Amino acid sequence: MVSARIRSLLSRMTTDEKLGQLQVVFRPDLDDAAALVRAGIGAMFWPQSARSSNALQSEAIENTRLGIPPLIGLDVIHGQRTIFPVPLGQAASFDPAMVEALARTAAAEARSGGVTWTFSPMVDIARDPRWGRVVEGFGEDVHLTATMGAAMVRGYQGDDLASPGSIAATAKHFVAYGAAEGGRDYNTVDVSDARLRNVYLEPFRAAVEAGVSSVMASFNTVAGVPMHVHRDLLTGVLKDEWGFAGVVVGDADGVPNLLDHRIVATLSDAVHAAYSAGLDIEMGGSAAGWDASSLDQRRLDDAVMRVLALKEALGLFERPYADESAERTAPTIASRSEARRAAARSAVLLRNDGTLPLAAPARILLTGPYATSTDHLGAWTQSFGARAISIAEALSARDDADVDVIEGVSFFGARSDDVDLVATAALGYDAVVVCVGEPSSLSGEAASRSDLRLPGRQADLIRAVAGTGIPFVVVLANGRPLVVADWIDHAPAVLEVWHGGTEAPAAIVDLLFGDEEPAGRLPMSFPRSEGQVPIHYAHENTGRPATVRGAMELEAVDVALAGPANLKDKYTSKYLDLDLGPQFPFGHGSGYASFTHAAPRLSATELGPGDSTILSIEVTNTSARAGDEVVQVYLEDLVATVAPPVRRLIAFERRSLAAGETGTFSCTIGPEQLGFWLPDGSFTVEPGGFVLHVGPTLDRTQALTLEVRA
Repeated sequence: MVSARIRSLLSRMTTDEKLGQLQVVFRPDLDDAAALVRAGIGAMFWPQSARSSNALQSEAIENTRLGIPPLIGLDVIHGQRTIFPVPLGQAASFDPAMVEALARTAAAEARSGGVTWTFSPMVDIARDPRWGRVVEGFGEDVHLTATMGAAMVRGYQGDDLASPGSIAATAKHFVAYGAAEGGRDYNTVDVSDARLRNVYLEPFRAAVEAGVSSVMASFNTVAGVPMHVHRDLLTGVLKDEWGFAGVVVGDADGVPNLLDHRIVATLSDAVHAAYSAGLDIEMGGSAAGWDASSLDQRRLDDAVMRVLALKEALGLFERPYADESAERTAPTIASRSEARRAAARSAVLLRNDGTLPLAAPARILLTGPYATSTDHLGAWTQSFGARAISIAEALSARDDADVDVIEGVSFFGARSDDVDLVATAALGYDAVVVCVGEPSSLSGEAASRSDLRLPGRQADLIRAVAGTGIPFVVVLANGRPLVVADWIDHAPAVLEVWHGGTEAPAAIVDLLFGDEEPAGRLPMSFPRSEGQVPIHYAHENTGRPATVRGAMELEAVDVALAGPANLKDKYTSKYLDLDLGPQFPFGHGSGYASFTHAAPRLSATELGPGDSTILSIEVTNTSARAGDEVVQVYLEDLVATVAPPVRRLIAFERRSLAAGETGTFSCTIGPEQLGFWLPDGSFTVEPGGFVLHVGPTLDRTQALTLEVRA
């Protein structure tokens, strides 16, 4: 319902004043920004302090005719003053409560400085690790992304947008931006209606149900139509079908980009087409000076009312100013502790032969470019004084470790690289910790990679250390899944730590010595080769599914002499030169504690229309230490009118269990989990048989059958 205040303002606004409310502009110079606010621009990017934000609010309130306060926006992606793990790392925690809490802290820090609006979370499904922006999202799975995205929305916005610790969230990038051809940023997208509905739209629908305040249009086309002018999706699905009452904002210069898409001839045409399609706020300033009288006045007023309603919900008409004395300009002891724990909970133990956790006391050689690097904050951290120490500094702070550092190699290769020096030195130590990865500059926006291997001579370093026979651990810090096939079989223990944020080095040391449990799970598959991507577990079965490895299994077979079995294996969907599947699949991971899973149970094995059943399973910690287990539930639809994925995640839970403790994990399975979207936009639960796969990872599950009656 539109408030009396908004109706009154709308009735008094000129067309130019209305248009001003429909723009967000970045100007780093405060005087330039203030001039735009005086001219009526309704949203600005954060000017980097509470004092400067208040100056912009004052300009609007005191020096414009109607005194409408501006929105102050910023890309608060994974922290403001305290930097938490990158979103892909947060997804690996399989802990939505943690994700919500981190967003709550980030919101409080940002709002204290005058920020009222963040362009986060990114809920794009990403199945191609070549795309640099996988780091900003929650990975390849629909359910995990929807769950984590909704949790982050709740964290940012809280129970009351007007409270001092809340900011408006933005679900981005609407829609299918993660399906860019070739993994190349900004590239073309062409997806079927079935995949659009069941994969790419679902996390946005979850964000809308969670009450997200705004949605950002993406740069890409969908079926030839740029999303900034895609009326069927922006208005038809998002606003009309889903009832989204918030603001649709464009991405940076997404409107002038329409000229390069070649679907408009002039900038004026671009602005008109975008607003007409359902865009409410243009980002970049291209609408400045445009004649808004050409736009349907109902569309214009609708956009303005949406913007004013957001400002009203944020409490800006009553409390536009931030308390400058309360601005948070640095991490606190509490936020550092939260960041340290989050970095540890985001880590994934890719493999371990018992080398981890390290025994103490120990003489340790620390090597690799990440030994001394402080580049742990990750992509999309604003330059507001956030800093991290190095792993060497964190490890040297322990009293029970005698540490020496020989970097050995740089990130990208240099004349000073010397793997032989490291290999020779390693012989004098109890263990070697090899710290490798990709620097944060290689992930994020406009950071697509065609080669997903470790850059430089880092793989050479791992193999050289392996050749010494000294126990060693690989610590892998990165913003995307990497191709590790050229060294993974040489490494006895590999710890994936992502770009973990402000307290990442301390958390890594905690993990190495077993003070924390690396019980995360992969939110994206690690491919064996770039030739496999895009790769994801929830693929369709195809008409000729492969059941044996490729690996040139018929290279020595004369097809004319081959038997029927060999011919059947040949004509299946696989690569001849690769084993089936990824190097590490979605959901892969373990920990230091060990667990046993009892047989799962269903409260009902046959369901009628609209019915639900409860799945439960007892899990016991059989180790002598406390630990975390993640239970994952996958659905297999045996027969459907649209080819289903071979598996899809429908539930998960991470829980801590003490040594010897047994816990019961349970979840409800009903129409929401069993159904799917048809291409015409209708949701259906079809009768027939289903198999539920329950376990700690995708490849270690127990099966249950379920029947749905007509």
